[in-house]
Formats: sequence, structure tokens, C-alpha cells
Amino acid sequence: MWAAFRVSCVAMQPTLNIATRAARAAGRILLRYFERVDQVNIQVKSHNDFVSEVDRAAEEAIIQELRSKYPDHAILAEESGAYGKSDFEWVIDPLDGTTNYLHGFPQFSISIALRHRGRLECGLVYDPLREEMFTAERGGGAQLNDRRIRVASRLGLDGALVGTGFPFRDQRHLDAYLAMFKALIQNTAGLRRPGSAALDLAYVACGRTDGFWELGLAEWDMAAGALLVNEAGGTVTDLAGGDRHFRTGNIVAGNLKVHRALLQALQPHLSASLAA
Repeated sequence: MWAAFRVSCVAMQPTLNIATRAARAAGRILLRYFERVDQVNIQVKSHNDFVSEVDRAAEEAIIQELRSKYPDHAILAEESGAYGKSDFEWVIDPLDGTTNYLHGFPQFSISIALRHRGRLECGLVYDPLREEMFTAERGGGAQLNDRRIRVASRLGLDGALVGTGFPFRDQRHLDAYLAMFKALIQNTAGLRRPGSAALDLAYVACGRTDGFWELGLAEWDMAAGALLVNEAGGTVTDLAGGDRHFRTGNIVAGNLKVHRALLQALQPHLSASLAA
């Protein structure tokens, strides 16, 4: 068994190395424009959802790097969509936290994950401002700049610091979310909404926060982060405690006990559509 495990990790390492190279290339683009975002061309995709020439340039740099090594792999990227057919699919968010970035608010990241036949195999979340590279491989654990990381060991919500994200695009469930927010702010040490779901999940993975929940995310927002949490010893589910978070866009993450406590606190406030 251990021999097979080692072979699996060795086989996957080149893909993670390529993804890391791609993320750093995109990071250089983000940093180059960050000090002059007032000159960046911005378009509105939908209500409170923006895209800039920087997003597109960063995504192009990532895809170019990945395709140079894996030309036959499929791509699912935030700006250019899905294309190609393969058992291997890269899930890419070139700039998670675009609104932060466009306001000069220093909290944004790059998220890249690889799925094989629908199962996450490796992923990373890169914060170019802090030079922090969070990486994970299925069965191989999670690291921050090559140092092993683990989720926090907190026993419940008492004293917990919990991350979240406001429903800024689709606000159909705003009332339910605000009820969840009220319930948790009364039972934790505090809630944080930094504005990059990928980094929020990475922070759960390394123990900076004890848990996280958000509604209405896209796959590229959470693919790499979900793998990070799992490989750091945590649990990731949808709001019902199932495995449909990539389908529903609703996610809850934390160590086993915090995750269970979050579900218990959130579920009384679920509407029928959120619970489905």
C-alpha cells in the first residue's frame, strides 16, 4: 500500500510543479498592475461581478504554461469557460478577489486545481503579495511554502474565528445568509470576510481560521481550497453535510468538530432551495 502511495505522489508532483510555475507567472502580472489599477480596463459581467484585462492576461499566462506541458488536458477557467475533452481537467481562477484587487485592497489570490475523472488530484492557492504558496496533493497532505500545514484543533465554535463571504452576485438567499451570520456572530470569537474564498479556505487549511462557510461560489473559487482543507485534515461539505458543494456552490469547511458545529448552527436557517 505504501509503495503505491509513494508512486502516486511521485507521479503527481510534476503536475503540481507546472501549476506552481503557472501561478507564479500569473502572480507577476497581477503585481505589475496592482499599483496602477486606476488605469486598468474594467468590464461588468453581471451585478457586482467584474472582469479586467488583468484577469484575462493572468488566465492566459496560466493556460499557456499548462498547455505547454499538457496540451490535451481540458480547461475550466473563470474567464474563458470550459473547453477540451479529457479525463484530466484544470480548474482555474486567475484572480480570486477581483473587486478587492480593483480597489487596491491587498487580499486576492490565484487558484489552480487538477481533476482526474472528476476527482481532485492536486491544487494550489497562491497569494503573490505575501509570497505564500499553499499546495496540496491527494493523499500527500497540504503545505504552505513547502511546510506541512494542518487545520486548527479547536473543539467547537466557542472562541472560534470563522471566515465567510457575503452573497454579492446572487442575493436571492440574502435573508437566510443574514440569519446564519447573526447566529454565528453570537456564538464565535468573530467572523471575517476578507473577499477571496480561495484564500479563506487556505487559511482554514493552515489553522489561521477555524472554519468557513459561503453561498453561491463557482467551482473555480473553491476547487483548490477544498482539496487543501481535506489534505490538511479538515472536512468540506455542502450546507446539508453532503458532497454537493461543487454543484450547489454552497460550502462549509473546518476540522471535524468545528465543521459539525457550523452545520448545526447553519441548518435551522436553510431555505428549501439551499437545503436541496
